[in-house]
Amino acid sequence: MIKDPKSIRIVFMGTPDFAVASLQALLDQGFNVVGVITAPDKPAGRGLEIQQSPVKQLAVTYKLPLLQPIKLKDPDFLEQLKAWKPDLQIVVAFRMLPEVVWALPAQGTINLHGSLLPNYRGAAPINWALINGEKKTGVTTFLLKHEIDTGDMLLQKEIEIEETDNFGSLYNKLKVMGAAVLTETIERYVQNEITPTPQFNAGQSLKSAPKLEKETGAINWNSSVCTINNLIRGLSPVPGAYAKLDGKTLKIYYAVAIEEKITVEPGTIETDGKNYLRFACQDGWLQLEEIQLEGKKRMKTIPFLQGYRFS
Repeated sequence: MIKDPKSIRIVFMGTPDFAVASLQALLDQGFNVVGVITAPDKPAGRGLEIQQSPVKQLAVTYKLPLLQPIKLKDPDFLEQLKAWKPDLQIVVAFRMLPEVVWALPAQGTINLHGSLLPNYRGAAPINWALINGEKKTGVTTFLLKHEIDTGDMLLQKEIEIEETDNFGSLYNKLKVMGAAVLTETIERYVQNEITPTPQFNAGQSLKSAPKLEKETGAINWNSSVCTINNLIRGLSPVPGAYAKLDGKTLKIYYAVAIEEKITVEPGTIETDGKNYLRFACQDGWLQLEEIQLEGKKRMKTIPFLQGYRFS
């Protein structure tokens, strides 16, 4: 007998803002969310005040049962999770689950991932799609298994990447799209309208999406202007691509690529001191439009130049 998707017991796991849209969609559409699992509260900001995760804030608003385990194999946590008697678990932007957790529900655990799997498995799929200059990306729902982001796929939807997109804008688009794809996935999966599809990648050279490191954002001016601009887009507004200006770290949030033959060394700075600031690249100029110098606030380039004296 096929179950009613709105009656099955769902446990939701997620932490950041990206996951909030999905949890909100489940609640808005009347799914039976019996519990939420999110990261423990932690100090953040200049004052190191204890902060709740965005998912916790939403769960508290709706008075949903909540668990915040430090260790996912902790016996007390596992007993509490089993007591919720989940038929299905949903994971959106959470951490890697041990098998004792993801294999618990009879109908398994569904993960929402921000890429067109099997490409861009890993922690930062939206960033790397932009950094690599992709023209399209999307979201995929799949069933969890041992190896990260390798489970059988359920639904997938793609979206064009606009030239004006950066990490912030694409993140917001995929957050909304992902929530819609997730609710559709649950409806159809519970009613046996989806056949899980293995991620075939034999003979393919897959692109990965590893965790971003501080060095990822370091700009190499010997690269092409397009490559550097894609790096800036993929890391804006956070964590930010950066270079050096007068010995200080300069974060670049928005720039314009100008492809042309240049006769100066890559990394050369050119400015009129009033209207433009640009760096030479391998095959053109990168004109900076929005920046933040170490110790200063983020601002447009023209007002920055009005108050800056080059050493």
